[in-house]
Amino acid sequence: MSALAGGEAPARVVIAEDEAIIRLDLKEILLSAGYDVVGETGRGDQAVELVERHQPDLAILDIKMPGMDGVRAAREITSRHRVAVLVLTAFSQRDLIEDARDAGVAAYLVKPFRREELLPAIEAVLTRCRQEWAIDAEVESQDGPGGGGDPERRAEDKIETRRLVEQAKGLLMDRHEMEEPEAFGFIQRTAMRTRGRMRDVARQVLDGELRP
Repeated sequence: MSALAGGEAPARVVIAEDEAIIRLDLKEILLSAGYDVVGETGRGDQAVELVERHQPDLAILDIKMPGMDGVRAAREITSRHRVAVLVLTAFSQRDLIEDARDAGVAAYLVKPFRREELLPAIEAVLTRCRQEWAIDAEVESQDGPGGGGDPERRAEDKIETRRLVEQAKGLLMDRHEMEEPEAFGFIQRTAMRTRGRMRDVARQVLDGELRP
């Protein structure tokens, strides 16, 4: 799957890496793969500003940057926006990975990286985050326009929906040789077409009542 898969607009990306050579390599790889690099910087604080301004799909952040480190920048970004975050780290910085996950980082990549590692990592991050956002949006919409539902129940609904959808995706991938995005798309489109919920569609798939 490429940045232009499914006829969608190219995924929009902000790059924050304080080493200019690595930043240039990242930009060239992304542009050649069809991504739209909407902003680049060598500072963490400016990365937060660029995300605020451009509302990208993905932010790629180095962990060590002036102005604001990548973990803090990730926390600022994910607390305000639905933006997937991929962090770049050196081997010596692995102790920061847990902090990064707590800050809402979807995945990390160890430097030096190769194009063959970077592009699949980006595709996986975007796929996973978009699926999570779709589930979040569906559950939140069930509370109505005011969104005044019980937060605890809503959190439980999201967990249960994710569990069922993951199981149904696995079954569709195994039995019908679907790719992961295709399997999720089938569940999501079926729910929209039938005006149902993805968790209910997932149950039908798991019970054998629904097939592609």
